Amino acid sequence: MVAEGRPTAAAAVASWLVRTAGLAIIVPTLDEEPSVRLHLAAARAAADELIVSDGGSRDRTREVAAELGATVVRGTPGRGPQLNRGAAATDAEILLFLHADTRLPGGAAEAVRAAIAGGSCGGGFCVRFEPPTAWMRVGTAIVNARTRATRLPLGDQAQFAARGAFEALGGYRDWPVLEDLDFARRLKRAGRVAILPLAVTTSARRFQRLGMARTVATNWLIWALYFAGVAPARLARLYRPVR
Repeated sequence: MVAEGRPTAAAAVASWLVRTAGLAIIVPTLDEEPSVRLHLAAARAAADELIVSDGGSRDRTREVAAELGATVVRGTPGRGPQLNRGAAATDAEILLFLHADTRLPGGAAEAVRAAIAGGSCGGGFCVRFEPPTAWMRVGTAIVNARTRATRLPLGDQAQFAARGAFEALGGYRDWPVLEDLDFARRLKRAGRVAILPLAVTTSARRFQRLGMARTVATNWLIWALYFAGVAPARLARLYRPVR
């Protein structure tokens, strides 16, 4: 008889297998040469495999990514399809989706493996914005509180998933906006979602270029309209890409 509360040998082996499973980091890019030069080497060091899924960059994003050790795949632009192409380019058992302007914290790979080994189907990280101005610290606190309350980490929080869960969900939808929110909602319905206390560091360039008040108001409006049933194709008119 197995003592109550103690894992079986089979469960222990399964946990060990997940903890040693291959981890692929997938980075969608479109004219992200400066961010690739700044962050990609660290991502490569954290992963067993690094995939850059490019959507038609006109700068040297692809060349720099290849020089830094990434496998580069190409296709049409659109974050959802780019992430799906990246996932299809690897056989890794764990997939981590990282924006080009986001930096993982130390211990990220180990934390992701531990979360999956513990029974989570996927999840994401807490976040901090860079540069860490007073307003950005307020924004960081709001985003992290929202994430813990809803269990819905977004794309700039380095979403991750076990391959089985990702494939069962059909990956990301081909939406012009909110593909990350949609994936997080479906992942939450599929099983346990881990919100890792480690924080990724992501650029505050959208807030800096468009303004804090305008950016927050636009984001809230898009979310409100989405939950009211407005199609993402219409919501895309409110969203301005920033690079």
